[in-house]
Amino acid sequence: MDSRASDIKLLQDLISIRSYSGEENEVAEFLAAEMARRGFSTRRDAAGNAIGVLGDPNASERIVLLGHMDTVPGWIPVLQDGDRLYGRGAVDAKGPLAVFVLAAARVAARLSDTCLIVIGAAGEEATSPGAHHLALTMPAPACSIIGEPSGWSSITLGYKGVLAINYRLTQASGHSANGEATPAEEAIDFWNRVVEATNNANQGESWRFTTIDPSLREIHSGGDGLEDWVEMRIRLRLPPGLDISSLQGEIASWAGAAEVRFPYSDPAVQSEKNTPLVRAFLRGIRAAGGRPTFKLKTGSSDMNVVGPTWSCPIVAYGPGNSSLDHTPEEHIEIPEFLRSIDVLVHALEQLLH
Repeated sequence: MDSRASDIKLLQDLISIRSYSGEENEVAEFLAAEMARRGFSTRRDAAGNAIGVLGDPNASERIVLLGHMDTVPGWIPVLQDGDRLYGRGAVDAKGPLAVFVLAAARVAARLSDTCLIVIGAAGEEATSPGAHHLALTMPAPACSIIGEPSGWSSITLGYKGVLAINYRLTQASGHSANGEATPAEEAIDFWNRVVEATNNANQGESWRFTTIDPSLREIHSGGDGLEDWVEMRIRLRLPPGLDISSLQGEIASWAGAAEVRFPYSDPAVQSEKNTPLVRAFLRGIRAAGGRPTFKLKTGSSDMNVVGPTWSCPIVAYGPGNSSLDHTPEEHIEIPEFLRSIDVLVHALEQLLH
């Protein structure tokens, strides 16, 4: 099997392993074995992350390539149709993770005083327990690359923040003719208050990276004849510079008799353009025949978790069209996947000079 066919097979094998958030053990063991086969020293940490190290772990400089192994639910049969490879995780984010493993292995012989660390993190599509564990336990590297789809000729410099809101209201059951608001109606009033407040906050903002974007993810209501209840999950996408603690206090003040919890939040993150890491990627993209562009994403990623803690040069990079994330049509273009490996090899070689 030639090297390109072997590269494609790694990606196909990764996609073929079902790994919904919280169910990553099989894919983590496979990833660790594949990295070991390519010369990495491998281990699993307490959060379930799969970690591969090339070079001396005590080297004076460390570069971390942080991808994630989990996917959202919704199985897509793995299928190659011409240059397209279909399957859950092809874009988000096993394609970028495979690129990390393959590119790092190619430059291993050039390591001297630099250590390369490739990580398949657990739970990014949930609450990022893998990345939070790394932020607490792993010393800050010289620079870090996050494995997320940017397109082979683009670099992602930032992501919006996120705030999750869980709303629950329970009250004694009453007759529908008594005129009292039901829990479901109270919940809708709360949601409308959130929408009104974000619309007011967004006045004058035309760029989505600087707006607060609310999303009603779930709402359920019911009763047993004695009590009626409603539960609702809301997610806010947040712009840079927002005081999340103050926002939580304001939202909680609208709840009335309801219980409002904030199960997780991460601030927005935006990195600088003028760093050796960014310049290395610009050279790599141009060397592969591309015209580099920068992106700021309206979603979030593990970059939101480790970026503020590590405070090092950081970007996100990987093949794939992010508009296919979480969709039934998720697929990656194989030529783009292969070209992304070349870009990353060139970028790493620049950083290793």
